[in-house]
Amino acid sequence: MLELPEAELVRRDLDKDISGRKIKVVDVAGPASLVEGFASRPAFAKALVGRKIMGVRRQGLSLFFDLSEDDTLVLELSGTATLRRHANKDTVDSATAIVIGFTQGGQLRLLIPEDGETRCRVLPTDSLDEQVPKADGFDPVSEPIPWTTFGQLLRARGNQRLRTLLMDDSFVVGLGPVYADEILHAALLRYDRKASSATIQEIRRLYRAIVEMMHNAIKQGGTSLPASPFTDVFGKPGGYTDYLEVYGRAGERSRNGRGQVKKIRTSGQNHFFCDYQV
Repeated sequence: MLELPEAELVRRDLDKDISGRKIKVVDVAGPASLVEGFASRPAFAKALVGRKIMGVRRQGLSLFFDLSEDDTLVLELSGTATLRRHANKDTVDSATAIVIGFTQGGQLRLLIPEDGETRCRVLPTDSLDEQVPKADGFDPVSEPIPWTTFGQLLRARGNQRLRTLLMDDSFVVGLGPVYADEILHAALLRYDRKASSATIQEIRRLYRAIVEMMHNAIKQGGTSLPASPFTDVFGKPGGYTDYLEVYGRAGERSRNGRGQVKKIRTSGQNHFFCDYQV
């Protein structure tokens, strides 16, 4: 499952690698429902061919490819859908749903395995605020907030459990079970603590854990797991997997050596933690 660090890594790589490139050809092998708002797949391709990619932005887990002529290609990634850079001659994977070829510089391919999903739209850039509204939560990578503001927002959530809150886009965007568990472990907080019960010290620990973990995960290339085999746009798996303290490590000792990792089911998901979280 794509989470915030992985989405930001994809954005940074693509912004650096394909900005300024002109689209020569587009092939849509995925279902027609993939290209929302177009009567057919050829109509989607026609809307892109001849355009230049001016830059790549991110909003939550969605990527915005700003195009010449004041339109934006919006890709809303989820599940195990991935974007890959390829040479024109590279073998096309069976999961490839869209191929965007450039006049120079190879291809960008959207891969959607059976359990993946996404949708693609081409929208007027000046309509994005209306057509793709932002989530209410803060983005710790692109739009950080002061820890004092974070504390006010946290306590205002009353009886909501911390783990549930961390995965709520109306509070903080882009976090899933992997980083939620790791953040709670780093902050030494239990998953079922009520938001309003956090002390000033705990609020500061939680805020620091969120911000530092996002930046450290990005620095290490994101997290790749068997159930979520993330790779960057050049096919390199994430290196932050080796730094995970608790997620997916039930029965092992946490890497800090302080205790054994345990696993429970909560809200239909596996949750990994240690007893010293309070």
